[in-house]
Amino acid sequence: MLSKTGFDLWANDYDQTVQLSEESDLYPFAGYREILNTIFNEVMQINHSTVLDIGFGTGVLTNKLYENGHQMDGIDFSAKMIDIAQSKMPDANLIEYDFTKGLPNEVKEKKFNSIVSTYALHHLTDEAKVEFIKDLLDLLAENGKIYIGDIAFETREDLETCRNNHLQHWDEDEFYFVYEEISASLKGFCKCVFHPISHCGGVLIISK
Repeated sequence: MLSKTGFDLWANDYDQTVQLSEESDLYPFAGYREILNTIFNEVMQINHSTVLDIGFGTGVLTNKLYENGHQMDGIDFSAKMIDIAQSKMPDANLIEYDFTKGLPNEVKEKKFNSIVSTYALHHLTDEAKVEFIKDLLDLLAENGKIYIGDIAFETREDLETCRNNHLQHWDEDEFYFVYEEISASLKGFCKCVFHPISHCGGVLIISK
């Protein structure tokens, strides 16, 4: 797993790195653009909504929503990536914070129509993901939804197939979503659906 400094150093080249992986249809970013577009189109169903982006990076998705009139809050632990994103979105409320330690109090006081996270929550263990999502549910406004775009699989078998096909590049320090497992863990707390986009990525939509 990259450290905070690692992400700071990677910030300037991040978007190019993603693009190369996506265009080659390779793990880990195959389907990246369609995943972001899927979330963007979902959030756009409500005009001028309130949105929280967790781990927004250089603001690829966040900025598109900002440009379309949404009120943006965001959390990221890389000061460099925040600088890049803030220059695109001067009026966005972007907070330097490590979400692996929970949520900042400033965010806990608000309610959001949409909470989005792309390619960030795989840094949490499977158990931590469940607890974090439960905390996020408390931040949703009425009829609000959580949209998670990430390296994700329908089943554990699908994940293992991808891992075996990409052993040379596989990151053992990351914890990828397995829909059948996380949906079972969240049963009774929320509704959870999964839209697979590529062989290694998709969108989870979670609501109360």
